[in-house]
Amino acid sequence: MAILRTCGVVGGRSPVRTLTILCVSKLTDVPKRILIGRALRSDRLGETLLPKRIALPVFASDPLSSVAYAPGEVLLVLSIAGLSAYHFSPWIALAVVVLMFTVVASYRQNVHAYPSGGGDYEVANTNLGPKAGRTVASALLVDYVLTVAVSISSGVENLGSAIPFFVEHKVACAVGIIVLLTLMNLRGVKESGKLFAIPTYVFVASVFIMIMWGAFRGIVLDDTMKAPTADFEIKPEHQGLAGFALVFLLLRAFSSGCAALTGVEAISNGVPAFRKPKSRNAANTLALMGVLAVTMFCGIIGLAMVTNVRMAENPAHDLLRDGAPVGEDYVQNPVITQVAAAVFGDGTFFFILLAAATALVLFLAANTAYNGFPVLGSILAQDRYMPRQLHTRGDRLAFSNGIVLLAGAAALLVWIYGADSTRLIQLYIVGVFVSFTLSQTGMVRHWNRHLRTETDPAKRRRMIRSRAINTFGAFFTGLVLVVVLVTKFTHGAWVALLGMVIFYVTMTSIRRHYDRVAEELAAPEGPADDIVRPSRVHSVVLVSKIHRPTLRAVAYAKLLRSDTLEALSVNVDPAETKALKEEWDRRGIDVPLKVLDSPYREVTRPVIEYVKGLRRESPRDAISVIIPEYVVGHWYEQLLHNQSALRLKGRLLFTPGVMVTSVPYQLESSEVARKRARKRQEWNAPGSVRRGPVEKRPKEPSAKS
Repeated sequence: MAILRTCGVVGGRSPVRTLTILCVSKLTDVPKRILIGRALRSDRLGETLLPKRIALPVFASDPLSSVAYAPGEVLLVLSIAGLSAYHFSPWIALAVVVLMFTVVASYRQNVHAYPSGGGDYEVANTNLGPKAGRTVASALLVDYVLTVAVSISSGVENLGSAIPFFVEHKVACAVGIIVLLTLMNLRGVKESGKLFAIPTYVFVASVFIMIMWGAFRGIVLDDTMKAPTADFEIKPEHQGLAGFALVFLLLRAFSSGCAALTGVEAISNGVPAFRKPKSRNAANTLALMGVLAVTMFCGIIGLAMVTNVRMAENPAHDLLRDGAPVGEDYVQNPVITQVAAAVFGDGTFFFILLAAATALVLFLAANTAYNGFPVLGSILAQDRYMPRQLHTRGDRLAFSNGIVLLAGAAALLVWIYGADSTRLIQLYIVGVFVSFTLSQTGMVRHWNRHLRTETDPAKRRRMIRSRAINTFGAFFTGLVLVVVLVTKFTHGAWVALLGMVIFYVTMTSIRRHYDRVAEELAAPEGPADDIVRPSRVHSVVLVSKIHRPTLRAVAYAKLLRSDTLEALSVNVDPAETKALKEEWDRRGIDVPLKVLDSPYREVTRPVIEYVKGLRRESPRDAISVIIPEYVVGHWYEQLLHNQSALRLKGRLLFTPGVMVTSVPYQLESSEVARKRARKRQEWNAPGSVRRGPVEKRPKEPSAKS
C-alpha cells in the first residue's frame, strides 16, 4: 500500500482505480455491441440517409399517430357542455384542417430556404436574433420531451383496452417502452426507420380501410353503426353554455384538437437525413404527411359523430348508463377504438389489427422526437448553447448523448404524471405554437431581406408568394398560440412554460460559460515564442485547436531539448482539422504537425497506437506525451467539457516507457475557487486528498509542565 500511495495520480484517480475503470470499460463493450451493434466508420454516414418511404414513418409518425387521440380530446372538452355541444365538432375539425394546411404550406418554404437541419431554431436565430433562437429551441426541446411522454402514455392506454395488464402497470410499461425505443434509436436512424416503417404503414392503411368501410356501410348499405358508448348519456358540468362561455369552450376544444399538428416541424429539422435532393424530398414528404393526417383526422371525427361515440373528462361520474354513473371500474376507451368496434365489430380481425397498429404507432410516434431532439441538441451544442458532448456522434453515427438525455427526461415526466395522457396533453402544444409563430415570423423577415436585393422578376414573384404564405402562417399560428395559452394555462400549460424558461436560462448560462472560456483561451496574434515565455520540456504535444493552453504546451516542450519534437492531432471533424492546419501554417509555428485519421471518431485509441508505434521503433527511447489542459473551478463546469485528457492519461499510464506531462492553464473560475477555499481555511496542498485528512494530535506536555 505504501507503493500505491507514492506512485502518483492521473486526474485525481489512483492507478488501481484507473485500471478498474478501464477493466469495467472493456467488460461493457460486449453488451454494448450486442445491444447497439458494431461501430460504423464516419465515411459511412451517407449510407444512413433516408429515402422518402422510410423518412415518412421516421419523421411523420407523430402527426400521423396524433389522429388516434386528437379527436378524443376535442370530444372530451365539448362534453363539458353535454351532448348538445357535440354538433360543433365538425366545425372544429375544419378549423384544424385549415391550420394544418397552412402550417404544411409554410414549412415547405422553410425546408427550401434552410435545408441545413436547423429548422425553426435556425430560422428564428438568423432572422430574429439569438434571444428568439433560444426561445424557439427551448420550446422545441420541451415539445420533444412531451412528444415521447404523451405518445408512449397514449399507446399504453390504447393497448390496455385489449390487454388490461398494461393499464394496471402503466408507469412501468411506459418506462420499459422508452428504454426499448432508446436502444433501437442508438442503433442508428436508418435501422430504426426500417423497423418503424411497417407499423406506421399498417396503421395508416387500417385507418383508411376503416373510413372507407364505414362510409360504404353508412351510405351504400345504410347500416346503423353504434359505438359501445352510443347508449350512454353525458352529465354536463355546465348546462346550457352560451355567449362568451361557449366561445371559450369551443376555443379550448380547438386548442386540444391542435394536438394533430405536433411533430410537423420535425421534417424541417431533419432535412439533412434525407437523400438528395434533400429539400425537394423533404417538401414532398411534408405534403404527403399533411394530406394523410388531415384525411384520417376528419374521417375519424365524422365516424365518431355517425356512431354516436360518447366521451367525458370524468367518465366515472359524468357518463350515465340507464341514468346511473358508470362508476370507477369503467375504463374509457379512445375514440378510434370505439369507432373501430362500431365499424368492424368488437373482437373481429380488423378491430384487433387496428388496435394493435394504433398502440404500436403511438409508441413509435416518439421516434419523431428521437430524431428531432438529438439533431437540435447537436446544433445547439455547436452554437455553444448546450454541452459540447451533444455535438458528437456515437458508434452508430447517431447523436447518442442526445438520445439518452431525451429518454431520461421523458421517463421522469412519465413517472411524475403517472403515464396519464390526458394530464400530459395539457402541457402539450404550447411549445409547438411558440416555435411555429416565431419561425414563420422569421421567414417573413427572410423574404423581406432577399426581396430588397433580388431583381429577377420570376424569383421575386416566387418570393412574394412565399412571403404571403408565411405571413398568413405567422398570423394564424400566433392567434392559435394566444388561444392555447388562454385556454390551457391553468390546466397545465404553465408547466410547459416553466420548462421553457428553465431550458432558456440553462442555455444562456452555458453559452456565457463557453464564451468566457473562449475569451480566456483565445491565442493572441504573433509568433508563439513571443506570446508565452518558455520555462523548459517536450516530445509529443497533443493539439486539438490553437489557443493559449496549446501555445503554452508547445513553448514548454520546445525547451526540454528533446531529440525530436512534434505536435499531434486526431482528425475527428475534417472541417476543424483543416482549419487547425491552416492556422498552424499561418502562425508559422516551427513544430511539425502530424494528423492521425480516426474513421470511428475516437481520440484515445489513435494516440495510444501511435505512441506504441514510436516505442516499437525505438525501444530504448522514452516517449514524453504533453497534454495541454485548462482548469475550471466549479464542479458543474466540469460537466460542460469533455474528459478526453483524463481518459488519455489513464491509458498512457499503463504504457511502458511513456511519460505523461499535463500543462495546466488555470481559468479565472479556478483562481476564484482557490481564494474562496483559502478564506474558509479549507484549501489543501496538491496530494493531500491522496494522503487522507491529517488528524490533529494533542500537544505533548512540555518539560516545564
